Amino acid sequence: MFGLIKRWKALEAKGIMGINRRNADYVLKYNDRHLYPIVDDKIITKLRAIEAGIHVPEMYGIIETEKEIDKLQSIIGEHTDFVIKPAQGAGGDGILVIADRFEDRYKTVSGRIISHDEIEHQISNILTGLYSLGGHRDRALIEYRVTPDQIFRSISYEGVPDIRIIVLKGYPVMGMLRLPTRQSNGKANLHQGAIGVGVDLATGVTLKGTWLNAKISKHPDTGNAVDGVQLPNWDGFMKLAAGCYELCGLGYIGVDMVLDQDKGPLILELNARPGLNIQIANDCGLTKRTHAVEAHLAELEAKGITESVEERVKFSQGLFGHVPTKAEA
Repeated sequence: MFGLIKRWKALEAKGIMGINRRNADYVLKYNDRHLYPIVDDKIITKLRAIEAGIHVPEMYGIIETEKEIDKLQSIIGEHTDFVIKPAQGAGGDGILVIADRFEDRYKTVSGRIISHDEIEHQISNILTGLYSLGGHRDRALIEYRVTPDQIFRSISYEGVPDIRIIVLKGYPVMGMLRLPTRQSNGKANLHQGAIGVGVDLATGVTLKGTWLNAKISKHPDTGNAVDGVQLPNWDGFMKLAAGCYELCGLGYIGVDMVLDQDKGPLILELNARPGLNIQIANDCGLTKRTHAVEAHLAELEAKGITESVEERVKFSQGLFGHVPTKAEA
């Protein structure tokens, strides 16, 4: 028991945020329940982002009922690649990524050849709520397939790497690059075996990584170092993430984005209950950073000041860069 208490105190001293603190002090405090559908439903998120002029993968169509499955061919049209996903899915489950066509069949991103009937069956499973939060009936979203920027070729295995930034009241507090692996079947989900790599908020340069809750420096499939990589257009990612506060109204969120080789930074989805492994990837606790933002907000409120997206990004980059600051000392 003494050992557990000692360990807990050591984690507390480093500012490590546990799930209970995340839920009580941030999720419940800053995220109004009536706003959850905005982030829990990818279609609603996408439509709001489009309305706000925020870049997202193009939506080809939506299927809401079994009868509408007949619309699939017209929705796909001449597209040779596309993505089908549940609107209320979580953890990457239920997502089908088509990379190409093979005669009258389709080739998935992993190289598997499937028929049109198999795709329709997958959509039917989505509609029944097989992959949705709470098992409720769902909708299927068909959208543009992101082509990862070439910079990820040497440090990722298939799939699409994504970038998550935790945002508190519009202020980015921590970032992570998620890299697919063979074990994760090309998906950028940590619980399925993807790698999480910390990112310096000031520069966009990658730090060390975490894989299966262990610290690593190389990708297990490519053998290449995952640290020291300069992510292109980093300021663009930071501004996109910070702007999602106004987009959804939720005060504590994880913003998931991708870097398309042709379209640049795009928002994939928002998460009202972002995971905590990002702390392992950054070798840094969230709590001291969130406390610094809360103290800054209190000062601004006392002065009657509201900062713009650019000002919020500048504050975060100045305080949460890789070089330790007073907030993390």
